[in-house]
Amino acid sequence: MKYQLIHNGTLIDGNGGDPLPQAAILVRENKIQAVGHKADIPLPNEPVEMIDAQGGYILPGLIDTHVHLLFDGVNLMKAINTPFSLPFYQAIDQMRRTLNAGITSVRDAGGADLGMKQAVEQGLIEGPRMQISISVLTITGGHGDGWLPSGAEINLFPPHPGRPDGRCDGVDEVRKKVREVLRAGAEVIKVCSTGGVLSPTDHPEFTQFSPEELAVIVQEAAYRRGIKVMAHAQGAEGIKNAVRAGIHSIEHGIYLDDEAIELMVEHGTFLVPTLLAPLAVVEIAEATGSMPEWGVRKARETIEIHSESIARAWKAGVKIAMGTDAGVMPHGTNLRELGLMCKVGMSPMDAIVATTKVAAECLGWQDRVGTLAPGKLADVVVVRTDPLADIRSLEQTENIVLVMKDGRIVKNLLASPE
Repeated sequence: MKYQLIHNGTLIDGNGGDPLPQAAILVRENKIQAVGHKADIPLPNEPVEMIDAQGGYILPGLIDTHVHLLFDGVNLMKAINTPFSLPFYQAIDQMRRTLNAGITSVRDAGGADLGMKQAVEQGLIEGPRMQISISVLTITGGHGDGWLPSGAEINLFPPHPGRPDGRCDGVDEVRKKVREVLRAGAEVIKVCSTGGVLSPTDHPEFTQFSPEELAVIVQEAAYRRGIKVMAHAQGAEGIKNAVRAGIHSIEHGIYLDDEAIELMVEHGTFLVPTLLAPLAVVEIAEATGSMPEWGVRKARETIEIHSESIARAWKAGVKIAMGTDAGVMPHGTNLRELGLMCKVGMSPMDAIVATTKVAAECLGWQDRVGTLAPGKLADVVVVRTDPLADIRSLEQTENIVLVMKDGRIVKNLLASPE
């Protein structure tokens, strides 16, 4: 039985309490056995691999609740000329960069299919633990419909046998589409209840899907052992429709009003801010010119109000889980989101908890990951710097010096002992 002891570090366990100095974590196979002061953890009468954290900070494996592992940047001309299978091979590097940033679990919000998830689980490629939505449900002409006035279509997630076309209209079509996506292996349903920044024919404040359609989506998902629904929701009316329908998490939340915030608190709805997404659209446009004009224009409109909305939601007590929309920006830059969360009023510890404990709760995985506790999966990150003193130090992946996923070290920059 393989034992490992990560020691000589300060523990931030994901629960939000005071850091614990001179801490250690005992791991057996892929599970955490003990957490505490090193002196208080009895070692087994078997060989133990000693892993010296070298005075760093020991955190739970980090979680991004909104990524798109199948693309890396929005370049429409490039997408048109990319062979269908190439993005799956490119995703191998994108998943590796995600791990290198300390992200050991993700919720893929559209694109990744069952084959990608199984490739990671079977050890064919290295990547974060994945919860997949596969397709993005959208109305005709909505966010997720890539139709252009020329009649051409540019779909970031073109349909294939393992990824149903997400377009559906009316209660009957919606019900069938949810069933198709679940049949394909979806573990969460992704729906667009509003327009979006990067969709060509709508606006973030446009309301999409009727309350009746949204209610059917939630109902059909719940029939499958309580599968949840996540909603791309940016305009206030579409956000409120989603919350009232029982949708589990609101993605983006750009134009929140007071009523929407009150409803989210009342229903216990999670909010995944993705503050980095519109900012990245503008940055990439200025650096490369590859973003579509309509996306850049709408992103500029939303950055300030987005931050104000998230600040008010946090102050009101809405549950915030970290998510980035990675894929819009390069994978591996995910932890820029934490600095943006702190700019809207969260403390560094709040941001870490949102990226660990609360994110795990959003995924329904709180019994497995999110905090460092006996019995949980051994997802552990060691950071060279003090994230409570400088949360933005996490943006530099060289400061993420050890990443353990499921008891296996997948990144190690710790210097070997002399």
